[in-house]
Amino acid sequence: MNVINRFSGIIVVVFLLAVSAISLAGQFSVTRVTDGDTVKIAGNDEKMAIRLFGIDAPETSKKKNEPGQPFSRKSTKYLASLVLNKSVEVKSYGTDRYGRILGVVFVGGKNVNLKMVKAGLAEVYRGRPAAGLDLEPYWKAETEAKKAKIGMW
Repeated sequence: MNVINRFSGIIVVVFLLAVSAISLAGQFSVTRVTDGDTVKIAGNDEKMAIRLFGIDAPETSKKKNEPGQPFSRKSTKYLASLVLNKSVEVKSYGTDRYGRILGVVFVGGKNVNLKMVKAGLAEVYRGRPAAGLDLEPYWKAETEAKKAKIGMW
């Protein structure tokens, strides 16, 4: 019985450590907005790239003096207005193949990823959804932005 109690105690500790590892608290500041769905954050002597999860913004051009997809610059500028040089919280859903954290970004408790969709400057990501991420509010926001012909719609 004592072994079972120790084992269950270890599981609880491991679970708590795992849960705390998926949420990056407000000690991080956005230092750069790469495009409409990617930011760089810094804090606690760490720097990380965050790919806003659940959304897909128009692609910026990787070549100088080329415009990229329509609304890519507007999307990037809007995201910068929401997060640049601000304290953020990030709920992580793992990493992508480029090593970026897949996350939902919050400023003052507000979901920035969802704001991008509501503004019509990003759409709901059409790839495989993450376990635990409820995309229903995103789909609703995209439908409303399309009906209102907001942003790229």
